[in-house]
Formats: sequence, C-alpha cells, structure tokens
Amino acid sequence: MSSADAHYGGNLVDGAKILQLFGDVATELLIRHDGDEGLFRAYENIEFLAPVYAGDFIEITGEIIKVGKTSRKMEFIAKKIITARPDINDSAADVLEEPIIVCKAIGTCVVPLDKQRRG
Repeated sequence: MSSADAHYGGNLVDGAKILQLFGDVATELLIRHDGDEGLFRAYENIEFLAPVYAGDFIEITGEIIKVGKTSRKMEFIAKKIITARPDINDSAADVLEEPIIVCKAIGTCVVPLDKQRRG
C-alpha cells in the first residue's frame, strides 16, 4: 500500500481499498472463466480482521466457488505479507513469518449470457 492509499490518521488504509483489490481479482477470474469482465453485483459478507497501513504489502487471492447460469459466487482473502516498520525508519519493512489475514469476503458477480464466451 502506498502513502496515497492512507486515508486515516496513523497512515491507516481505508477498507474500501481492499474491496477495490477484490474487484480487480474478480475481473481476472471472470475473464479467465467467461472471457468477459462481468459486473460485480453484491457482497454478502465482508470481514475486516486486521489493520492495513501505508507501506504494507498485501496479497489478494480469490476463487469462484459457485457457478450459476449468469452468476459467479466468489471468495476473496487479503493477507498482509510484509509490514511497514516506520518505528525503524521511513522505508524499513519486515517480511512476516506468517501472513496475517486482514480481510475476507464473499461476493457475487454476473456475466450476461450474451457476453459469455467460455464455460
């Protein structure tokens, strides 16, 4: 996360930034599955589990867990893999021995039938 992603005091990153990254992963999953970007319809569950700060490195994973006629239900996980260490200096960071899950979500995207090219 860059300093431009910090939204709150203490360089805290807005949770909406993580949801934006989930949207990027959803787009890739839909292109791979259907040959089309599709549209994000809804989240049915979002859990923010740990803070994210400017300077942290986040890894996002996602998978399609259910396929309907036009809907694609997906699960997303965001993990902090490197943490900023501003207490040492402004560019210090540590690789975490164990990644920290910072956010999990379930969401549904839709790819209209006339746009599906695979599957």
